[in-house]
Amino acid sequence: MSFKTLLARSATALVACALLVALCYFFVDRPVALFVHDHRLNRFELLRWLTYSPIVLEGMALIVLVLGAARLAWGPFRRVERTLFAAAVSLAVALAFKNSLKVAFGRYWPDTWVGNNPSLLQDGAYGFHPFHIGAAYESFPSGHTTRICAVMAVVWAAFPRWRWLCVLACGSVVIGLLGMNYHFVGDVVAGAFVGSVTGRYAAHFFRLGGAGAESLTSKRDG
Repeated sequence: MSFKTLLARSATALVACALLVALCYFFVDRPVALFVHDHRLNRFELLRWLTYSPIVLEGMALIVLVLGAARLAWGPFRRVERTLFAAAVSLAVALAFKNSLKVAFGRYWPDTWVGNNPSLLQDGAYGFHPFHIGAAYESFPSGHTTRICAVMAVVWAAFPRWRWLCVLACGSVVIGLLGMNYHFVGDVVAGAFVGSVTGRYAAHFFRLGGAGAESLTSKRDG
């Protein structure tokens, strides 16, 4: 895929994301959050555990970057090594975007978590408050979804045969986040966009995409 094509697809994805977030804001986010609350889905501990993997990946990213930089002293990366390094870079860049967007949009959370923060379920507080700073305004976009998608988008491009695992990894995190009422649906949509697009660019710059690339590289490396 050419860089121009990647830019065009990114622009299309951005428009689609904006439309989906708007639809979620007006028609989906509140009903889903209230449904989860009314049915006490957060009593299922498994849902909480499903949200832990993105934090583990973030903790590993710095180690991968440091070890990867040292590994270059012994020659070029093999494909798996390049994929791991690209995924770590993607995660770091996606987190920077996520942090800036949280400040720019300033959205209330579905539930109250930190310092008695205003929320939909506790106070009926709902909406965006652009450029408000503080823990109460950091629901959008979902950081957990951004993390997992930033990593899995690289794996998706590098190893097509493992795409089912990428879907499973991202889907399980999303289910956990929504089931625990940690985020609105729109937050997850935006986080998936930020992470996936960042990962796709990382895969492009590290030359991990392209049909047949996995099999050709594996033969060469083997």
